[in-house]
Amino acid sequence: MMRLQIAKGRVLDPVHRIDAAQDVFIAEGKIVALGRAPDGFTPDRVIDAAGLVVAPGFVDLSARLREPGFEYRATLESEMQAAMAGGVTSLACPPDTDPPLDEPGLVEMLCYRARNLNCAHVYPIGALTFGLKGERLTEMAELVEAGCVAFGQATRPVVDTMVLMRAMEYAATFGFRVWLQPMEYYLARGGIAHDGEVAARLGLTGIPVEAETIALSRHLHLARSTGVKLHITRLSSAAGLELIKRARADGVDVTCDVGIHYLHLCDMDIGYFNPLCHLIPPLRAQRDREALRAGLAAGDIDATCSDHSPVDDDGKLMPFAESEAGATGLELLLPLTLKWGQEMKLPLAQTLARITSDAARIMGIKKGGHLGVGARADVCVFDPAGYRKITRETLKSQGKNTPFLGIELPGRVRYTLVEGRVMFEGE
Repeated sequence: MMRLQIAKGRVLDPVHRIDAAQDVFIAEGKIVALGRAPDGFTPDRVIDAAGLVVAPGFVDLSARLREPGFEYRATLESEMQAAMAGGVTSLACPPDTDPPLDEPGLVEMLCYRARNLNCAHVYPIGALTFGLKGERLTEMAELVEAGCVAFGQATRPVVDTMVLMRAMEYAATFGFRVWLQPMEYYLARGGIAHDGEVAARLGLTGIPVEAETIALSRHLHLARSTGVKLHITRLSSAAGLELIKRARADGVDVTCDVGIHYLHLCDMDIGYFNPLCHLIPPLRAQRDREALRAGLAAGDIDATCSDHSPVDDDGKLMPFAESEAGATGLELLLPLTLKWGQEMKLPLAQTLARITSDAARIMGIKKGGHLGVGARADVCVFDPAGYRKITRETLKSQGKNTPFLGIELPGRVRYTLVEGRVMFEGE
């Protein structure tokens, strides 16, 4: 394999508390040294990173690749290219494919296809119940052997609390992680926007904050009694964040994340029925957005994710109430995280931790999310001062729909390396 030297860059590694101008040396797909070259090291290529940041490849806790079953929205090939353009070298894939990821063969096929593309490392989240129907538990042990790193229901609820408790008990017995998005089925049913003044003015069916807090209370109570490692995905409200903080104080083993869109947008951004802002969970009130931003900065929220859900044009070129929920996000994970960090006046290392080491810890990745010697050489080299305008033409994802079209954002990716291979070179 090629030997690489990334020269003159500002190396940022939150795990090892590195923030200094030094070189990175790569051989055999791993980082072999920082600062000074190992004895006898002769690079096959030198990447000039002067004026650029050298960071661990980004870890995305939620990226729908739309395979199998939804290839008309996106393909594995297109979304892997989007990941490379965004500096994302590891990602978790939710189980709501068609068919869902509830059989070992489906998981093995997805992992095989991803490996053959030699791009981002794909970590499937297995279905907690067969067909995501919330009725029968899947064979979790077999799914782990096939490649799953955790189990969840994506946006599908488990209405039967006994089934959910049994699932958590089983997962806890074997140390499996359970990832759940809190949404009480009956309160959320038919809703498409935050239940507030904007929804009332526009005549949109609302989803109250209680849909999140009631489901979250149930999840946390069961996690306390079963001892399961619980991860709450896509938190959307200030009230939900307070519940998690209280549960942690009581000793519950729980982590949580927030989608990048919820750090910058609120229900006011729906404007006059903008379908690009149709997301699930819905964009909530301004106070919720501010609480999420502050919670992520304080570490009460562990990480942010792209919540990448590519939607084809037919799904968005409809009235808001009939449009499909979701937005592309893989290529925006870095820019929107940087924008949040700048606005919160955080050190760059602390900002990047939320999409590198903190996310890797939640996913259980030990070889990624940092630049320690011996780690996988998954690296992103980017220009923090380089702005780019988000347009349909610049997006590599097959899904071109995002609320941030036409906006200039910071963070231009120059190089993405996966196991020491240069997989993307930008301008």
